Amino acid sequence: SLADLVKLAGLLLTWLAAWYLGCLFASFMPKKPITASIANLQGIGRKPVLRAPIPKRQKCDHWSPCSPGNYAYRILSGGGKAKLAKICFEDDLDIPLYCNNLQRFLGGWGVFCLVCVLFTSYCIIDSTEHSGEMVTFIKNAPEGSLLLMVTHDDGSTRLKNDARKLIEELGSKEIWNMKFRSSWAFIAAKGFKLPDNIQKEKINHSDKNNRYGGWPAEIQIEGCIPRNLI
Repeated sequence: SLADLVKLAGLLLTWLAAWYLGCLFASFMPKKPITASIANLQGIGRKPVLRAPIPKRQKCDHWSPCSPGNYAYRILSGGGKAKLAKICFEDDLDIPLYCNNLQRFLGGWGVFCLVCVLFTSYCIIDSTEHSGEMVTFIKNAPEGSLLLMVTHDDGSTRLKNDARKLIEELGSKEIWNMKFRSSWAFIAAKGFKLPDNIQKEKINHSDKNNRYGGWPAEIQIEGCIPRNLI
């Protein structure tokens, strides 16, 4: 009927008007908020990504810091031909180049490094050719000294028995077990006793099946020493 045709025409006109107004409204809307809103809707339900903070570097590269009132130390033996021995005390001492130069000077016999720590005074000596001098050095070290020792390549072949005995008296349990190219690290105190719970000594013997093919593998000890002991 005519009435139905009029109603249908009215609906079509209303739909066309709504579509036109919608397009016109959309043309005036900024695109970024719409994009952001869509992204926000898409992100609903997703788990947040947790990023761990970068760990802060500790003294002597410890995994965890020494508590206030403690000294930090780390002794790392040499490994193979290229990895040099290192001694660190309170971040103030690191001697890989020293040990490497000594090894070249001695014609590849290896190095036995000894460091005496007395407040802020450091003394370095090698014992591969001067075992007697090392004995004198230890005996003359003042009371209240810390003695940090480490090997690179071989530190045992030319180490005399009197030096071994003296190091044993300082508390070493492995000095007589050192073999050709054994890796060894040790910390001792002169004139006072170190805490029982700190890492004082470690040894590892050369193994032809290791990644260095007969050269010693690196080992390390580290810990914290109460300042009031020194």
